[in-house]
Amino acid sequence: MKYMVHRLQVNSDNMQEKLQQFLGTLSGEVISIIPNVRPALLILGGTAKIDFLLIVEKIP
Repeated sequence: MKYMVHRLQVNSDNMQEKLQQFLGTLSGEVISIIPNVRPALLILGGTAKIDFLLIVEKIP
């Protein structure tokens, strides 16, 4: 079995749209989607942001 890992740059405004478009272009089976979560400090307190997604695809 062969696997390929793709990196998809996203932000909170376009995450769903970009992921949907990208998944439509894949020919293999999606094994996992891993978000890169980083902490962020705002005036009201701490939160987290997602910079990019790693998508693991099983190649046919």
